[in-house]
This record gives sequence, structure tokens and C-alpha cells, in this order.
Amino acid sequence: MSSRTYSQAMKLARLAARWPGIPGFLPPLIAVTDPQRTPDVAAFARGLPDNCALIYRHFGRTERFAEAHDLSAIARARGLVLLIAADPELAEACDAEGVHWPARLVREAQRWRNTHSGAIMTMSAHNRRELALAARTGADAVLLSPVFATRSHAGKAGLGPLRATSLTTRARLPVYALGGITADTAKRLANSGFSGLAAIDGLKP
Repeated sequence: MSSRTYSQAMKLARLAARWPGIPGFLPPLIAVTDPQRTPDVAAFARGLPDNCALIYRHFGRTERFAEAHDLSAIARARGLVLLIAADPELAEACDAEGVHWPARLVREAQRWRNTHSGAIMTMSAHNRRELALAARTGADAVLLSPVFATRSHAGKAGLGPLRATSLTTRARLPVYALGGITADTAKRLANSGFSGLAAIDGLKP
């Protein structure tokens, strides 16, 4: 991870520190991996600032077992909070601190929550209905996206600060902003009701 990437991560971390996160549970900055945009997940994790969480999304990669165990070791050494996306078996195998679930897997998330009440569980959401579902499912926090235009939702306009704020202020659980989050765009989210920030490209060179 280049020094420039670390600088971007530090800028986001400093901005995210203005948000509360979930004290004692989740830090105010969450990094999210992507097989295409963060192909070297170990390097990505090593370049993250302290007091950060990391969601590992493998999408069925054959390297997922080795990568998850590498990330687990890095997380322990760095004090990062590691969550595995949509793969509770892998999360248990690599001793991750919890699981992140996409909104479409709400039933699976509920079943997992019923037997893992002490683990961290986050979910994704894109609208008011999915925010409500995440709260009913027992998620500890939700990642709301896309707040700004992003490659993850190509051709789709972001929610924007005003609409995002209208959603977060009515949410019944902590909400993290995801989608087009950079040190510049994050400044537009002051007093928005978010608990923290989440990013992919915003932590890249």
C-alpha cells in the first residue's frame, strides 16, 4: 500500500473520528474490499489506519480461505475489527469478529443472528425499507449506499446528503455512509446523522 493511499486513509480516519461509531463495538471508519478494486487484500489491510474495521467480500474467490486467514492475522496484529461478508462459516474458521450481510440475504442474516447474539452483525441497505429490515433483524449497524455516485452502482445517482440525512435520522440503528466516500465528499455529511464512514475506492491510490 502506497504512502499516498495511507494518507487518504488517514484523512478519512480523521474525518470519521468526528462521528461516534459504536463505542466499544465498531470504529467510525469501515474499509470494504472488492475483488476487482482491491485485488491484494492483505496490502489493503496493512495500509489501513488504526481504529478501523474491515469487511472482507470474496464473492466465491478460490483464494478466500487463505486471504481470510491472512486478514485475520493482520487484524489481530493491528487491532482491526474483521467482518466477513455473507459467509458465516468462513468467519468462524478465521476467527473474525462477525459477519456483514447484503440486504438480499435478510433471512440468512436472521437465522445467523438467532444463534450468534454476541457477534458483530452489519447489513447493507439502500432505502428506508431495508434500513427497517436491518433493524428488525438485529443488525448492530447498517451500511447505507450509494450516498454519492460510485462504481459499485454504475449509472445510478447517489442519495445525496439531504436524502441520506432523511433516512439516517429515522433509522433505528447506527448507519454508516458508503458509496463515493472520500475525504472531500465526507465533509458534506456533517450533521447528517451517520455514525461513521465506509469506503472502497476512497482508500485507494
